[in-house]
Amino acid sequence: MCIRDRYQRRVRDKNLNLGNLIAVLKTFFEKIGMPHLRFKPAYNPYTEPSMEVFGYHNGLKKWVEIGNSGIFRPEMLLPMGLPPGTSVIAWGLSLERPTMILYRVNNIRELFGHNINLSFVKENPLCRLEKFSA
Repeated sequence: MCIRDRYQRRVRDKNLNLGNLIAVLKTFFEKIGMPHLRFKPAYNPYTEPSMEVFGYHNGLKKWVEIGNSGIFRPEMLLPMGLPPGTSVIAWGLSLERPTMILYRVNNIRELFGHNINLSFVKENPLCRLEKFSA
């Protein structure tokens, strides 16, 4: 049985902003071979501003949502006792959608459930190790 996964991260520092969040997401996705991203304003109850993250899927010829992100609202940080001026950027990314884009899978059902193609699993590496220029 395959289980859907989510990758979540948070970064805490002084005076983080939306530009920092976008830079982190762009760098992350460039490193895994997905340089084409778009960001769309969104609503999330714990972050403001918030953005949906989209990656371009060549096989489908369209933009696919791959995650959500934002900056934690200040009142969410108060119970944590963080120093004044502290900001927290956060993102949660689906692992299935980037996998679809990187491996050119057109239907998410090909990765899960009774329709999974076991030869796809056997023939593709668990990890993609590619050389990136610094």
